[in-house]
Amino acid sequence: MAKDAGPEQVGLRYLSVAFRVRKVLDEHMTASGLSLARAKALQVLERTAAIRQTSLAQELGLAQRSITQAVEGLERDGLVERTPDPADGRAKLVRLTEEGAAALAASTDTGNQVLQRIFGTLDRKQLASLDALLTLVDTATTEN
Repeated sequence: MAKDAGPEQVGLRYLSVAFRVRKVLDEHMTASGLSLARAKALQVLERTAAIRQTSLAQELGLAQRSITQAVEGLERDGLVERTPDPADGRAKLVRLTEEGAAALAASTDTGNQVLQRIFGTLDRKQLASLDALLTLVDTATTEN
């Protein structure tokens, strides 16, 4: 990248690198049994114990129809279980199963190894600088 690259060029490069990091991470996690998207859903369930599908959809920023299909797939694979919500029989509560917790742990370990391999190439000072820069970029996204 040229020294005098403007915000647009740096932004596009950031998006390109972020896409590649996410792709590599997802490929490795999927090979260990759980895609990044499925792992995110299971992480929410790990934190919440049991949650309504509608709340899970909101937490993940997904449409209700999308979460229904995702949860059905996770249930078919034995990673989650759905039960009627005692407070509202029309609603379903989703819980992580033991098999789901084990799959999440394996996938998380794999993901952490990949991130360590990628970001471990940076020294402590570079990591701190990158972290500070990402904070500034993240803050800028909430101001727009």
